[in-house]
Amino acid sequence: MPDGPAGASVPGAPHAPGCRPHRTLPLRVEALRQLKRRRTFVIAAILALLPFVLVAAFAIGGEPGGRNNRITLMDTATVSGANFTATVLFVSAGFLLVVPVALFCGDTVASEASWSSLRYLLAAPVPRTRLLLSKLTVALLFSAAAMVLLPLVALAVGTAAYGWGPLQLPTGGALAAGDALPRLALAVAYIFVSQLVTAALAFWLSTVTDAPLGAVGGAVGLTIVGNVLDQVTALDQWRDFLPAHWQFAWADALQPQLDATGMIQGAAVSVAYALVLFALAFRGFGRKDIVS
Repeated sequence: MPDGPAGASVPGAPHAPGCRPHRTLPLRVEALRQLKRRRTFVIAAILALLPFVLVAAFAIGGEPGGRNNRITLMDTATVSGANFTATVLFVSAGFLLVVPVALFCGDTVASEASWSSLRYLLAAPVPRTRLLLSKLTVALLFSAAAMVLLPLVALAVGTAAYGWGPLQLPTGGALAAGDALPRLALAVAYIFVSQLVTAALAFWLSTVTDAPLGAVGGAVGLTIVGNVLDQVTALDQWRDFLPAHWQFAWADALQPQLDATGMIQGAAVSVAYALVLFALAFRGFGRKDIVS
């Protein structure tokens, strides 16, 4: 037997007749497997339920108001459906949307290892790079779907509850409803890009552990640590290198005059970290001895 980690393909080795490694584990098969899992339905239900919970909270507690004389999107949450959608993004972008990204990306490889099915997938044979690409692509697609589901439900619920109208800015001024929708779409797109760090971290951890909860929890935990470090003002300019420092840069998309400087900087930081972590995942998994 050639030397090498268990489950690794031997370069130049002949394949079985009719075997086409580049067609193994199609995306539709992996997507269907992930779609049928219970945690996918649970995440979708939680995200779809949140706007209804906020509408009920505003109905019970009265008009929202700022804290400590600070003006935020929360102050205008009940003005229109667009305002309500922006508020939902404001309250969920910092943590709630981190969870589905960490779950979809951190559970994908580690769950196969915990079920002792990973080595059988590789023996199919599915090349390691293709296995990771298929799982990563599907995980990112599901993460993007989660990002889109929340504001879509919020827009529908908010419009039904508060009517269709312009996006009133807390600092004054407004965006017409027709202009607010593409701005909200830009904000959602930026939030997804900013979460690539969490996705890459969870995916990398998923390739080095057989415990899905460890990969998911580790990614969420380190994301929280980044948020805490961003609050340490003594770090001064060093905070610019923290992805958490730019997590609310999407709010610039909701200003009368669009200024994408913060979003560009935040996206650059997020993508840079993500590329390094994805590279570590592929490199480490390619050399790993698969025994589970």
